[in-house]
Amino acid sequence: MADPADKLPDNAPGKYYVDSSCIDCDVCRTTAPNNFKANEDEGYSFVSKQPDNDEEIAQVEESIESCPVEAIGSDGE
Repeated sequence: MADPADKLPDNAPGKYYVDSSCIDCDVCRTTAPNNFKANEDEGYSFVSKQPDNDEEIAQVEESIESCPVEAIGSDGE
């Protein structure tokens, strides 16, 4: 489970986030390409844009379920 106290600094402010346990496997960027980007220098993905429609919300939620290290979280905001 993602740790809200360990959010990566690159995350866009809002409900969804990636924490430092990310291994940059590319699953989230493939599943929700409008909402995740890579920090290639540091080797992790982050929420680049919070979802703003039902399709993007569904894709981000699918990313949460698909993340192999459970690095994507939702803090309910």
